[in-house]
Amino acid sequence: MELFKTPVGVGALKLKNRIVMAPYDTGKAVNGCPSEEMIRHYRERAKGIGLVIVEHEHVLRDGMAHARQLSMARDDVIDDFKRLTDAVHEEGSYVFAQISHSGAVAKDSGLPPVAPSAVSVRGSDIPVEMNQDDIRRVVKGFADAAVRAKKAGFDGVEIHAAHGFLLNQFYSPLVNRRQDEYSVRPMENRIRLHLEIIRAIKEAVGTDFPVAIRFGGCDYSDNGSRISDIPQAVKAFEDAGADLIDISGGMIGSRRPGHTEPGYFKDMSLAAKTAVSVPIILTGGITAAQEMESLLKEQAADLIGIGRALNMDAQWAVKALAGY
Repeated sequence: MELFKTPVGVGALKLKNRIVMAPYDTGKAVNGCPSEEMIRHYRERAKGIGLVIVEHEHVLRDGMAHARQLSMARDDVIDDFKRLTDAVHEEGSYVFAQISHSGAVAKDSGLPPVAPSAVSVRGSDIPVEMNQDDIRRVVKGFADAAVRAKKAGFDGVEIHAAHGFLLNQFYSPLVNRRQDEYSVRPMENRIRLHLEIIRAIKEAVGTDFPVAIRFGGCDYSDNGSRISDIPQAVKAFEDAGADLIDISGGMIGSRRPGHTEPGYFKDMSLAAKTAVSVPIILTGGITAAQEMESLLKEQAADLIGIGRALNMDAQWAVKALAGY
């Protein structure tokens, strides 16, 4: 049997295979809730998948990425999300909610964006530098969102700490100018908020509810975050209670300029695997079952995330499992 068809444990869960539907922003939410079209989208793609990670939901209104993004910031979204999780479960897959705050790049909320420092990110307006009260509010926002996700039937949550969003802004030397305990140096400071959020979620939902973190481990830029930083960071995440590490790009986003090869972030995932015992997800440029199998045999990761290929072909996983 091919390795990608074999089970793998994530916290208390046992996934039936190593195929992950990577979070991919469809922009199909209506007032922060999954629309009928979105629910169909996930149901169709859940067939054959070991784990579905639903596109990011903002945890606070001032962290909204755009007007058609999902929200996990209000109690009145729970029933609508329950319809989505039911649909995925009926297809035999586990499903995680990806919870996020956009920080400096937040839009459409009507509120001023907040960030670790008053520095523009990807051409954004200058955000408000967060104070201690703002930081505590964000930690609580993530924990409250995780509680809502659990009530909505999700099997776990993934903290979004990649792609230039708020937690990635704290981690990246390119935009973090703070001089307090959340400064970019030493490492303990730059991941302090990540660890506070992991611990707060675990306290709120219990240790048997898996917590993943999507980690933007490298900016691939002069003076940015480095691959050599990854082992220390992911080991701290694991020690704080993270059950799964999902590797992706830092301030560069989900693509790596100049690279189109399958698993183009595998230099990061390999670095992460040297430091932790929890499973690692690798996503990026993987479009064929043979590519997935090769990366698993290389031990570049324990699970493989499929994003754009699944978005384009709802039957991708079914075809991969059937061998065509």
